[in-house]
Amino acid sequence: MSEQLKPLGGVLDGVLERLSIIEAKLGISPGAALSAVAPAIVEDEEIHPRLVAYDEHIQRTLVPFTESCTALGSEMESVGASIGEVWDAVRGIVELGTKCKKPADVPTGLQPHLKPCQDAMAKIRSARIDRKFDWHLKAIMEMLACVSWVVMSLPPSPANFVKDTIGASDFWANKVRKEYKGNDKEGPAHVKFCDTMKAMVLDLSAYLKEYHLSGLAWNPHGKDLSDAKVGEASKPAAAAPKAAPTTAAAASAGSGAGIFTELKKKQTGDGTSAATGLKKVSRDQQTWRKEFKNPGGDVPKPTSAPVAAPKPAVAKFGAKKPLGPPKCEYQDRGCKWNVENQTKDTCEGGVCKVEVTDVKQQVYIYKCENVTIQIIGKCKSVILDSCTKCGVVFDNVISACEVVNCKRVQVQATGACPSFSIDKTDGIVVHLSNEAISVSSFVTSKSSEMNVSWPDDAGEIKEAPIPEQFMHKMVNGSVTSQVSDLYH
Repeated sequence: MSEQLKPLGGVLDGVLERLSIIEAKLGISPGAALSAVAPAIVEDEEIHPRLVAYDEHIQRTLVPFTESCTALGSEMESVGASIGEVWDAVRGIVELGTKCKKPADVPTGLQPHLKPCQDAMAKIRSARIDRKFDWHLKAIMEMLACVSWVVMSLPPSPANFVKDTIGASDFWANKVRKEYKGNDKEGPAHVKFCDTMKAMVLDLSAYLKEYHLSGLAWNPHGKDLSDAKVGEASKPAAAAPKAAPTTAAAASAGSGAGIFTELKKKQTGDGTSAATGLKKVSRDQQTWRKEFKNPGGDVPKPTSAPVAAPKPAVAKFGAKKPLGPPKCEYQDRGCKWNVENQTKDTCEGGVCKVEVTDVKQQVYIYKCENVTIQIIGKCKSVILDSCTKCGVVFDNVISACEVVNCKRVQVQATGACPSFSIDKTDGIVVHLSNEAISVSSFVTSKSSEMNVSWPDDAGEIKEAPIPEQFMHKMVNGSVTSQVSDLYH
């Protein structure tokens, strides 16, 4: 067999030798044709609109902020560079959302990918800089709480959560503004630092409102987050202008290989493509058949349409929605306890205990029914939101106890609580201790059936209503208010 192929091998060698001579005369290097065609098949991967908008946010606000840090000196320049690393790490999380499905537990799934962000924040926290930048660093640390939006869930929305961090950050930024007010030499640089930091947070809130309204956006057709490697996200880069398609590219795109390449690119991670979900054309719908063209032909009878499944019953207006899964957990970011959807059936003995270990922690109680929440330890604040027939017992609160959108609840302070805020609540009883009687105050709005009880000197419990009806008069060109006679 090999003897028969020898003449053919000689012919091929001669052809190749002639082709090399022609290429040498024309100045064409071997493989140039292939190199001209190959790039035509590969196209630049389009960047997701969420990433494009985030890169614009970085260029629009982060760059001016880091420049204002650099203007304050080398010490603040390193802090600004670390903040840039935090924002770049968050960009990696946003890119993961464009490629991966949402995991069952978002904080746990993202934990390995959050390490670059945590390392950069640790560098800022451990920075040793001049004492004159203490207020600057404190304002930055309060501002960095907004980065927690990538792992949070409703409520509140990420946009509102980020915007709320401005208050704590501005507390220290206003001290900086006041310190350098009137200082024409150094003042403008410090004021620009405060203004650019606030503008960066506001712009991030606007970006989240448009692209991540209810939390970090994910790709329902993407791959599993567990398959994503840590650090695989790309870094932001300037978009290069696309070259005009060449003749070779057009030829390649029209070829069979180009078509199959395009179809393969359109497939998602789970194998679906543009053809997924198309219905099969039945015989009676194929009008090109001769039965439809010949007047005497027998037209096939249409097949029976599939019986539609019965629609689920629509809930009546005003029907009570079921509660979500119960939750009682602590979040390191924001130093907050989340107690949600608790009932007497989900807690042992109908009592849910929360053990506070740090005075900086706050307790947020949401949509609980027929249950008692016992808070053990001194905490920063207690918030009761959209609860019904609940009781809350706490020891000491540093800031305030807020009750919003609740019905028939009771709040008991066994220690001190400076302020109680009651808003849009129908039916509440506040039980004060001897320690809280002289220090507690009440701020109410749009609420009814409010009562407060306290022990007198003899140890007997007394109860009185909190006024909800007032009489207003015009006195000397101004409005004066006093409690209605019903409460006297």
